[in-house]
Amino acid sequence: MGITINPVAESDRPWVEEVFRSWGADFVVTRGRKVCPEETEGLYAADERGRRIGLLTFQIAGTQCEVVTLDAFEKFRGIGTALMDRAVALARARGCTRVWLITTNDNLDAIRFYHRRGLVIAHVHVGAITESRRLKPSIPLLGAYGIPIRDEIEFELVL
Repeated sequence: MGITINPVAESDRPWVEEVFRSWGADFVVTRGRKVCPEETEGLYAADERGRRIGLLTFQIAGTQCEVVTLDAFEKFRGIGTALMDRAVALARARGCTRVWLITTNDNLDAIRFYHRRGLVIAHVHVGAITESRRLKPSIPLLGAYGIPIRDEIEFELVL
């Protein structure tokens, strides 16, 4: 399967907003702040037919690149890896010294994914989801595998 990674263009913005809404609102919450799709840059993965099969959104502030969202619409096909690899290369090219992201304690698949790609746990923000739910009440109490969603896990890759 051939995967191509493309930058999100203005014409892709309605689709990016739709992907954000699939997370339960038209924004995501990271470290106690709302992030809307129009505040992010993005990369999308396409298959050989041009069908969009993944999305990664990010924000660069100074020398830090935060991966805000990562969606691979088909698991175990290399989509997430291709998106992360391109995001890391882009961050390096823009002079970033760190790529980081937040996931929740229940997201065991993501935790495995990030560990296998060389990211390390930089911080565990115990109880942070309580504050996140004030901003985004749609965050469920239980997540993947029936695990209570309570904490934010901050992963990083030092460049």
